[in-house]
Amino acid sequence: MTDQMTAVPTDLGSGAGVADPDPDADGLLLDGVVKTYGGARPALDVPRLHVPAGSFTVLVGPSGCGKSTALRVSSGLETPTRGRVLLGGVDVTSTPAAGRGVAMVFQDFALYPHMTVEQNVGFGLRLEARHRPRRGLRGGAGPLNKAEIRRRVTGACELLGLGGLLERRPAQLSGGERQRVGLARAIVRRPRVLLLDEPLSALDAQLRQQARAELVRLHRELGNTVVMVTHDQLEALAMGTHLIVMNGGRVAQAGPPTDVYHRPADPFVATFVGSPPMNIAPMATTDAGRTFDAPGRRVRLDHPVPGLGASGSSTVLLGWRPGDGVIGGPAEADRPSAPGLAVEATADVVEFAGDAVVVHLTGDGMRAAVTVPARGSWPAVGDRVTVTVPAERLHLFDPADGRRLPAVGA
Repeated sequence: MTDQMTAVPTDLGSGAGVADPDPDADGLLLDGVVKTYGGARPALDVPRLHVPAGSFTVLVGPSGCGKSTALRVSSGLETPTRGRVLLGGVDVTSTPAAGRGVAMVFQDFALYPHMTVEQNVGFGLRLEARHRPRRGLRGGAGPLNKAEIRRRVTGACELLGLGGLLERRPAQLSGGERQRVGLARAIVRRPRVLLLDEPLSALDAQLRQQARAELVRLHRELGNTVVMVTHDQLEALAMGTHLIVMNGGRVAQAGPPTDVYHRPADPFVATFVGSPPMNIAPMATTDAGRTFDAPGRRVRLDHPVPGLGASGSSTVLLGWRPGDGVIGGPAEADRPSAPGLAVEATADVVEFAGDAVVVHLTGDGMRAAVTVPARGSWPAVGDRVTVTVPAERLHLFDPADGRRLPAVGA
């Protein structure tokens, strides 16, 4: 298996169906897709997974969450146990992989070692020209002849900074250069959807940073739909225009990265997306949700929490981002002067991370983290501090089902 499977987007193959009336079917849509491999639980179970047309969508989640299975079902390398795959409103569930108008780049790139960069990039086009000599180009521009193949290969390599490496073989390239050859081999086919399965995982930190910027720039220049799988949530936030967080084979939350980060749907998303993860702990209330208490912590709100107690509970899971905490000196933590959270704790571990410092706190059975700018001052290990968080930066979740509670403007 090579590192891509592609097709000319003007032909969806004999398996193509009729247009879907659902307006959300624009782009890539997994509609009621379930994929099982014989186990008790499906590897993928998504009533609806929608990738908007023209977006840079990132599927992110822990290992085994189903993100790579979703990519392979989208590409046609896997057939769903049930459900359908739509591309541009057309049902392509039964369309072979080579007829979907998509390209897939795998993690290891799988370049042919005996071929030059030019030969690797143009291999798929030459193969297509040999087997389908009368197939027209996108928009009906004419046959796929040698001159057109050369023009496409040269254009793709120039776009990815490979113009001076056309005669080199993979063994003569760096890891980043091999990664760009794999991408060039995919985009040279002009796919309507480009699928990337952990394309940066084999690169070192500095090269990974450069490659992230290149991929975002490439998407902007090409204007096609990109779907990338990664387990790195910081990479997902930095690159994606649309984020799909997966857990246990299902979609936990989907939307713009800023929405997913600032309004997580449940505790899993809240703690998975963001580094350090969101601080979450249970707190109890006795006055319909205007104040919450736990040892060393107290929350005061201007208004009761809507929906609190619907499941018969007077407890919430309260969360706050480490970057939203403000560290002060010792104070009465149970009497916040303004609506919000006050925590009294001890600095246990202090991590200097360049531009920021992460202070890990302990106290009364509680653990939390606060991120502060490194240009200011920060506590030393053993210092007793008070951390305050404004009410509008707090996140409340129902402990019974994990749903987000519509409180304090969050």
